[in-house]
Amino acid sequence: MNTEVAGWMRAAERIVILTGAGVSAESGVPTFRGSSGLWRQFRAEDLATPDAFARQPALVWEWYLWRRGLIAAAQPNAGHRAIARLEQRRRGVTLLSQNVDGLHRRAGSDPIELHGNLWHVRCANACGVRAHDLELAPPREQLRCACGAWLRPGVVWFGEPLDPETLDRATDAAAAADLLLVVGTSAVVYPVAALPDMARRRGVRVVEINIDATPLTRHVDAHLRGSAASILPELERQV
Repeated sequence: MNTEVAGWMRAAERIVILTGAGVSAESGVPTFRGSSGLWRQFRAEDLATPDAFARQPALVWEWYLWRRGLIAAAQPNAGHRAIARLEQRRRGVTLLSQNVDGLHRRAGSDPIELHGNLWHVRCANACGVRAHDLELAPPREQLRCACGAWLRPGVVWFGEPLDPETLDRATDAAAAADLLLVVGTSAVVYPVAALPDMARRRGVRVVEINIDATPLTRHVDAHLRGSAASILPELERQV
């Protein structure tokens, strides 16, 4: 099956790769779901919300700064690097990522970051202030905007819509693809989870790479069971 998928990749003029948390889990980045998604007694879904930030901004920032420390110690894995090499070698490769950890960029990719980036911040009161590359563990006063409001992580929280322009770019890319690789995503977080179905309806071949079956598995043209770090380098070598 890997050989057949590699053949599809060679023949495709436009390849879109959609990645989720499973890609970065192999670098040691905890996922939101499962036992590794717990921090103290909190679930990530209880902290990564506008309501949680409105109630306890210092607690939410404490969790995000803890996550930053874990991610800063992690390195891009073979899956990240294989995608970056494919982008550099082939025209027409677009990377869409649900991950906010920045590991794709550190590997050399230029992703469309659908859920934002953990290393960016913006004013919680939407005064227009945005900043990039805030230091790993900034002093508390640096978490305040010049307007006096809290800064917040530049990510999409549960209950928030995706940036419309970013979602439009991703939708257009998926619709125009010849081949869509869905890698390490649970296929349950909408609206991104709708992209593979939309692509299939337009005649795009869809390949899933995951260590587990997902709600998408029975609908794809091929399911390659295994880790991104093992399967993606093998495919990249054959393309």
